[in-house]
Amino acid sequence: MVERELRREMAVLPIGVVRELTGLSDRQIRYYDQQKLITPQRGNGKQRRYSLKDVDRLFEIADYLDLGYSIADIHEMDQKKAATERQNGDAAMRRAFADELMRIGRFNNHNSFRQ
Repeated sequence: MVERELRREMAVLPIGVVRELTGLSDRQIRYYDQQKLITPQRGNGKQRRYSLKDVDRLFEIADYLDLGYSIADIHEMDQKKAATERQNGDAAMRRAFADELMRIGRFNNHNSFRQ
């Protein structure tokens, strides 16, 4: 599963292939890059190289635009999603820390705070 995810992140697709897969023009793809909605890697000679995740993201962007969202709306949704993911990550970290403290008995011994 991890290997498959890593392969989806491999930036090996040139813009011509991405154009054919998505139906978007080169200009649209470059514009979404300029707007920082996607971040393709750069190959030799500064050529953009896209991953399968980038292609999925381009489909997502196109869907949002078709639904009437603007680029600014998409940025706002991305920021909200990132904030939620950070909060969920922080909460998970706190739960894991509390679980570990409980596991080692830190809170089971009332005298442990006086040491």
